[in-house]
Amino acid sequence: MNASPPDELRYLKESRELVLTYGDRRVVLSAEFLRVHSPSAEVQGHDGRGGSLPRHKQDVGITAIEPVGNYAVKIRFSDGHDTGLYSWDWLSELCQHKDSLWALYQEKLAEQPSPVANGKPGGQVEKFFPRK
Repeated sequence: MNASPPDELRYLKESRELVLTYGDRRVVLSAEFLRVHSPSAEVQGHDGRGGSLPRHKQDVGITAIEPVGNYAVKIRFSDGHDTGLYSWDWLSELCQHKDSLWALYQEKLAEQPSPVANGKPGGQVEKFFPRK
């Protein structure tokens, strides 16, 4: 795909939103959206087998954004998640398909009731294929 980097990345801490600016186009992605669509193996799975369905991320924030070469950023989240590199291609795809990806995520949450293990929500790993 070879997407260009955004002209600007700005994190709005109070609203927990990342604003990406591409020329005169501005896209806002919530920290929750970025966390549940992480490019990490935890979320995407290994070899296309699907990963875990991230739950209870509505209060997650971003604690750091670090450049990785000229092709990506590493985003650190307040829940400790910091794996997966958000390449310019990945961010571009998230921006382009934001609404459909969010709808699919919400659909998957509704289809798979929240597991409870040891009295705590989210105790089991469930398969999640974020790119349907």
